Amino acid sequence: MATIYDVARVAGVSPKTVSRVLNGDAPVKKHTKDAVNKAITELGYVPSTAARAMRSNKSGLVGLITGAISLSPNRSENSGLPDLYIVQGIQRAMEASGRTLLIADTGGQMDRVPQLIRTFEEHRVEGLIYAADHHRQVSLPAVSASTKMVLANCFDDKGTPSVLPNDYQGQLNLVNSLIAKGHRRIAYISLSTQLVATGLRIQGYKDALSAANIEFNPFLLVPAEVGIADDDAGVQLLWDAIDRVLSLPEPPTVICFGNDRMAMRAYGILRSRGVSLPADLSVAGYDGHRLITDTLYPTLTSAELPYAAIGIRATELLLGIINGTADVPTRPILVGGPVNPGNSVKDLPTPITKLSSIGRTTK
Repeated sequence: MATIYDVARVAGVSPKTVSRVLNGDAPVKKHTKDAVNKAITELGYVPSTAARAMRSNKSGLVGLITGAISLSPNRSENSGLPDLYIVQGIQRAMEASGRTLLIADTGGQMDRVPQLIRTFEEHRVEGLIYAADHHRQVSLPAVSASTKMVLANCFDDKGTPSVLPNDYQGQLNLVNSLIAKGHRRIAYISLSTQLVATGLRIQGYKDALSAANIEFNPFLLVPAEVGIADDDAGVQLLWDAIDRVLSLPEPPTVICFGNDRMAMRAYGILRSRGVSLPADLSVAGYDGHRLITDTLYPTLTSAELPYAAIGIRATELLLGIINGTADVPTRPILVGGPVNPGNSVKDLPTPITKLSSIGRTTK
């Protein structure tokens, strides 16, 4: 195996000059640099990354811990879109950084995380990203002072820098878009209330109604998901939730569902009841899962959950902290997404105002 001394001999320069070319830490004349690079190619010389890391205290490595690759069959439906999209966003952001991304998968076992962190630190990573499968609070072991860490799609109680989806704003925007289409009886069949995202989305739902002077009706808000992966129970709860809101004296004109998978199931349930979409009832989802929203008929209106953007923002934040170009945020960074319109929500006619002998009436 060729060494730096072999390269120096072939190029006719000193080992120190070869080191300068490799590290780019001092000016070198072009013809000298060309000679060194030519010798490297001819000899097949491969620099020792470990040795350079020892000298510079910079390994050029960033670690990512995720459960996206194994996609454990024990994962709950709560996770929304696959967190693989977060990983893809992280990879895109890392490409231009000149650093190498090392990925470790948990296999769906949180008790593996401490060992994975230790392994990454033993390999002298400059930073770590932990990506969760859904918006939640986590408790991770502390990392050394020299290792920077950012959380993606999760947060902790230690103030570790984190990047989260703006679930509140997403539901607020979705309900506002329905109100703009003339809907005022808006039901919300939500995910499990045990989820952090559900509480934020319910508040967004209520605030959108309040801003439009629409009174909140608790009977139009029904959770329809359990905290465990049980398809049979999920279908039963969803069927019951739909039955409850449609049986009200004044049923809704539109139903928001907790995610696109729930909305997809609801299409079948509603059609089995003889409900035509959107002629009889409008439907909206949450996630922006194109494999669902664009293939359903009618296409599904949905608030987008910006997983790829979360990955990109988390990586940019981590690299900025490592490079000293970004301050450590004191609060989570929230990432929003658009409402993707489909054909599942119809416009309701504008209320008609007419004159009568006793004044103005609206019907």
